[in-house]
Amino acid sequence: MAAGCSKDKDYVGPTDPIVPGEDKVNLGSGDTGLLNFAYALEQLEAAFYTKVVESPWSGINATEKEYLIDIQLHEIAHRELLRNVLGDGKIGNLAFDFSKVNFADRSSVLEAAKEMEDIGVAAYNGVAPLLKSKDFLTVAAKIVSVEARHAAYIRETIKPNDFTAGVVGSNGQEQPLKPADVLSRVKKYITTEINASNLPTA
Repeated sequence: MAAGCSKDKDYVGPTDPIVPGEDKVNLGSGDTGLLNFAYALEQLEAAFYTKVVESPWSGINATEKEYLIDIQLHEIAHRELLRNVLGDGKIGNLAFDFSKVNFADRSSVLEAAKEMEDIGVAAYNGVAPLLKSKDFLTVAAKIVSVEARHAAYIRETIKPNDFTAGVVGSNGQEQPLKPADVLSRVKKYITTEINASNLPTA
């Protein structure tokens, strides 16, 4: 687990980026299924930011590039942490399609990043009440706090003072999303068929 938390700039996961391979995956049930759901999202984010860093848009400034590399490394660390925690219960590697993102265009990249980060935070908040294991809940809580920082940075980069617009309710809390809603929203990026029918709902 500790290895998966590394943020060293030289850190490279054992399969970084993950090589697509599965046509279908079943997330499973219970806490393992919920962590596999989170693992699928971290695979997506790690793959996305790896592509962003490998093909930065024209005119990207040094600060933006540095922060995007930081986010990439965080996502790789999250992916590897969940991979290690899940062990033999983990799903396989997912396949992705980022053809709807123009990686040469700053706006296209940042809007896609905003969408993924906002969905990611809402996803963890939706999963938290369903987890039975205190240890798994701790892992999810540590990850979502970092994901929220990513979301805030991306939003501020797009438009100053917009870091909570549309995602924080009148009660001052983030709005959660159920796994089915999350998977529906990220389906355009994930070509692997994901079976989430056995995930707990309450």
